[in-house]
Amino acid sequence: MEAFLDKYGYLALTIGTFFEGETAILVASSLIHKGLFEGPYTMLFGFAGSFISDWVYYMVGRLNGKYFIAHRPKLQARVRPVQHFFMRHKFQILLTYRFLYGFRVLIPVIIGMSHIRPAQFLVYSVVSGLLWATTVSTAGYLVGRFLNLTTAAFEENILFIVLGFACFGLLVGYIVKRLAMREMHTP
Repeated sequence: MEAFLDKYGYLALTIGTFFEGETAILVASSLIHKGLFEGPYTMLFGFAGSFISDWVYYMVGRLNGKYFIAHRPKLQARVRPVQHFFMRHKFQILLTYRFLYGFRVLIPVIIGMSHIRPAQFLVYSVVSGLLWATTVSTAGYLVGRFLNLTTAAFEENILFIVLGFACFGLLVGYIVKRLAMREMHTP
């Protein structure tokens, strides 16, 4: 595993944060104390993957979101409360959307469908992404340091470690989603 991380570690981190941000950056940052990753680069490459992902979904919403939703009445009914929630809490969501687990794809699409111009979204996505990458990397580093995680421990327990990080993310996502759904007055 160490040879793989030496050769492809930051590329794997970028790809991982594109698809599943929290787990990838938590795993990488938990190995900083062993020297396999460096803190600033972990934050930067973690940010890069999530930034690219956010922009892909934002552009999907901007270029085709309204048309796609308009031709799907069932989906339109599910998206409408999220759009209203976004409009009521726009500033807070733009600064913290990376932390709203469970809405990873939907929020950038909704932002793309809104009146938020690309230049505005650029500022918010950079600030939010850097805040997210720094916070999650710091948490991962502290867990790795506290538990003294090594690549050997990852190799032997990879399933349990990834499942643990994923379950934590799912739990947070479930709580955030329930709170948001209550705020949106949806069942």
